[in-house]
Amino acid sequence: MAQSDFLYPENPRRRQEVNRLHQQLLDCLSDSFHATNKLTGVLNMHLGCSLASIEMKRDGTIKENCDIIIQAIMKIQKELQKVDEALKDKLEPTLYRKLQDIKERETEKIAIVQKVISIILGEATSAASAVAVKLVGSNVTAGIINKLVTVLAQIGASLLGSIGVAVLGLGIDMIFRAILGAVEKTQLEAAIKSYEKHLVEFKSASEKYHDAITEVTNTVKRQTK
Repeated sequence: MAQSDFLYPENPRRRQEVNRLHQQLLDCLSDSFHATNKLTGVLNMHLGCSLASIEMKRDGTIKENCDIIIQAIMKIQKELQKVDEALKDKLEPTLYRKLQDIKERETEKIAIVQKVISIILGEATSAASAVAVKLVGSNVTAGIINKLVTVLAQIGASLLGSIGVAVLGLGIDMIFRAILGAVEKTQLEAAIKSYEKHLVEFKSASEKYHDAITEVTNTVKRQTK
């Protein structure tokens, strides 16, 4: 038991809580890395992109890893914007508006994109059209991606941002010391509250992001059968 524990008997419990919350945050980060790489693979295969996969920086901080995901998503959004602009340019205005209409059936949207996708990509596949519809013609998916970026930026800018990702493997006492090195000694409770606050949003955003990417990959599988 640390000497300070005699003065602050709640510290052992707090350390355990920090350990648990830190692991949950890392799980969400890992899921976001995985989902982003899945999306990258789909775009490279079906929309002719040349996006690189990303890896968690194990010796980096939480902020550094949040920034890696944000930068990857921004590159993805840039590629999707190119496809969107091409669709807008090649399609008649009424057909382009149908792509943005949430009431329009997905099969109809895929048929619309199929008319011009060969001009944009040099080849026409139903899978490519489905990816374009899911990612370009869906404000819902765009909103989910933007929400994840916002939450990651908030976490990176918070007092959690400077905490190292790898401290989990060093044991609870090392985590405690790492946190004390990142925040004032009297702010351990604030660190716990910050974990809890950001995890609520991060879990929700990460799960929706993962589900959205899974839906894209499942749609592609259905089109290639």
